[in-house]
Amino acid sequence: MHRFQVMAKRSLIAGVFDHCSCIVRMNAVKTPCSIQPLKHKRHVTELQGVRRLSTAEASVAARENGKIREKTLTMETMNPQIKTVEYAVRGPIVIKAGEIERELQEGVKKPFTEVIKANIGDAHAMGQKPITFLRQVVALCTCPELLDSPAFPEDAKKRARRILQSCGGNSLGSYSASQGLDCIRENIALYMEQRDRGVPANPDNIYLTTGASDGIVSILKLLVAGEGLSRTGVMIPIPQYPLYSAAISELGAVQVNYYLDEEHCWALDVNELHKALSAARKYCNPKVLCIINPGNPTGQVQSKKCIEDVIHFAYEEKLFILSDEVYQDNIYSPECQFHSFKKVLYEMGPEYFNTVELASFHSTSKGYMGECGFRGGYMEVINLDPEVKAQMVKLLSVRLCPPVSGQAAMDVIVNPPRPGEPSFEQFIQEKNAVLNTLAEKAKLTEKILNTLPGIKCNPLQGAMYAFPRIFIPPRAVEEAKALGMPPDMLYCLKLLEETGICIVPGSGFGQKEGTYHFRMTILPPTEKLKLLLEKVRDFHIKFLQEYSTLDSTPR
Repeated sequence: MHRFQVMAKRSLIAGVFDHCSCIVRMNAVKTPCSIQPLKHKRHVTELQGVRRLSTAEASVAARENGKIREKTLTMETMNPQIKTVEYAVRGPIVIKAGEIERELQEGVKKPFTEVIKANIGDAHAMGQKPITFLRQVVALCTCPELLDSPAFPEDAKKRARRILQSCGGNSLGSYSASQGLDCIRENIALYMEQRDRGVPANPDNIYLTTGASDGIVSILKLLVAGEGLSRTGVMIPIPQYPLYSAAISELGAVQVNYYLDEEHCWALDVNELHKALSAARKYCNPKVLCIINPGNPTGQVQSKKCIEDVIHFAYEEKLFILSDEVYQDNIYSPECQFHSFKKVLYEMGPEYFNTVELASFHSTSKGYMGECGFRGGYMEVINLDPEVKAQMVKLLSVRLCPPVSGQAAMDVIVNPPRPGEPSFEQFIQEKNAVLNTLAEKAKLTEKILNTLPGIKCNPLQGAMYAFPRIFIPPRAVEEAKALGMPPDMLYCLKLLEETGICIVPGSGFGQKEGTYHFRMTILPPTEKLKLLLEKVRDFHIKFLQEYSTLDSTPR
């Protein structure tokens, strides 16, 4: 119902409210509550003797009549920690890209015809086709009447029936247990045991989550405590995925940076961990060590030896490890292999496996699936104090349960078609096609970027992104400072305005002082990716020519 501005004289109110029905007098005709919407222009609606005011007009009128009501929630009264939260992946550049898209739709002429959004790892938005078997199982769970259809294979029906039998009322629309459906957690445990070559997994340590992000934030909530020098410090890699810095800000924890070694393909050096920890203990209480493997935005894959060193470091320093492993299927370099922290921890012996607290995370959003919208994920938490575990279950129960459709999607990922089942051949073909194409695009992206003067791109060993280092001439740096923005933000903004390509500046992920980068996804279809890279090449050369000479550009 429209809200009408109450003016000083009550006679201006034409509505008469009577018991259950609303009568609005218009030209002496009584019309019941279900009045058809009136045609109006902008914010002004006129009835007989009544004029609806705009918000601004209403505020002025109320103030003049001494009836102004101050807002309860203002920038001054809101939670100050929220104001410190930043999330570059959907930040200012992306907002600007949305504005440009609307202008294109309205017919505004630009030097390009579309905005290519390479800012986020959203596979299906970039044109990747869903995995048929996954969608079949979720469709059967959503519409059980399809279980009688001959159009669906029996192995998909078998999985859907098992999921539905675990749902209240045999319906995907019912709540699940807060920890997730038992049958799916059991399948996850079996999947992890197979992945880790026999390392035991207990379904009771597995929690379904709303994407991996939900699990990461939940664990951080348990870990953050103290004030001043005792405030929890959270060690995160730089560059990092902005979820971590955002969650740390929101929870009022202390961000402790450790820098990855760009000169050695973004390797994690345990000496850097020691250095960062020692410095941080002067102003906080570091309790958490976050690892992203394969890396986002950097794309490196950690060696087994590196993981052993990290675990030993966490063991000695009594740190809780958060291992973000959502890109575990996205390995492109033949010489690289994914090793889960859980598996390496087990192989280091009982002294480590039975004591080091570890939470690892996986998701439906990445890998070969790319099912971001289902918001499916899980975490496994081991060596948690039993009383703390009870508190975590309580915390998770507040949000009732993660989306059951996302749980069903995760079940397919950990319980795919097996050899001999009707869907196996098609599933393997689709899975390999996605991963092989991503590997080709990773190599293509690295190759093209490294042909450009003033750009250096490390090998894309895994994940879905390139994070090249870019040279920005001093004149451009000075211009950016005058505009109050980081130099790589200026670079990305100009790229967007001149080419329609939306990428994210490295400053949104963190980087060493005096270095500049950008992150772009390799998800667009191959031909569109080639077009994107050609546009980046042409823009970059023009940018250097505008602000400096190519001869002085370092390699």
